[in-house]
Amino acid sequence: MNVQKQYIFSLVSNKKRMDNRSLDEFRKVVVENNPIEQAEGSATVTMGDTKVLVGVKLAVGTPFPDTPNEGVLMVGAELSPMAHPDFETGPPGEIAIELARIVDRGIRESHAIDTEKLCIKKGEKVWMVFVDIQPLNHAGNLIDASGLAAIAALINTRMPKLDEDGKIIYEEKTSESLPLKDVPIPITLAKINGHLVVDPDVEEEDAMSCRITISTNSEGNVCAIQKGGSSDLSMEEFEKAMELSLRKGKELRKHLKHHSIKE
Repeated sequence: MNVQKQYIFSLVSNKKRMDNRSLDEFRKVVVENNPIEQAEGSATVTMGDTKVLVGVKLAVGTPFPDTPNEGVLMVGAELSPMAHPDFETGPPGEIAIELARIVDRGIRESHAIDTEKLCIKKGEKVWMVFVDIQPLNHAGNLIDASGLAAIAALINTRMPKLDEDGKIIYEEKTSESLPLKDVPIPITLAKINGHLVVDPDVEEEDAMSCRITISTNSEGNVCAIQKGGSSDLSMEEFEKAMELSLRKGKELRKHLKHHSIKE
């Protein structure tokens, strides 16, 4: 075990952290709305030194055969070496795929988007929602920063116009928002030396034995759970993780422009 990991273990055992946060405290969170004018929606989220940009683009496409009257959601992530020296250029790697999958699952399983309202013509034309995640600086907890930025960007999204032939006029946005029904928020906890830590920074991620991400909706219901790492969680630890995810989800939701979505 290296010296830094031993130091983190010692601090956490005494319910302390290197940056003087409590174990259940987030770093400073800042949400910037619509930083990309060309996108249909966008947001930047900063958590401490971690910074993530998310853009939303809309296209018209063909629905899946098993859901002919529903629009399509697709989430992708690109990890650039500019964000962290461990990231490499090229096709999405395991970290990028997992990041996109966790964010996608929280949005999809919460039914945050009313996909039936994205249908233009059943079985032929639907709106396709592309959510692109681009970390600008990785200093830990990309999952929560990306999840918060994704839902902020979706809230900010405005539908573009369609011409008489059903083609998009990207230069002309309407005042119509995406049909959002909920605001799912992922909360990631790292298990370090037997303790659960909220919003782990990159050094704490190197020291953790496992992590768990729990996405909850505005009603306080769990909509997705993802665990990573080799060690297990006891039932007591899992129950504590559930409680923290609900409490911290409410906390992060307050940073959003419209954190109350009505059907």
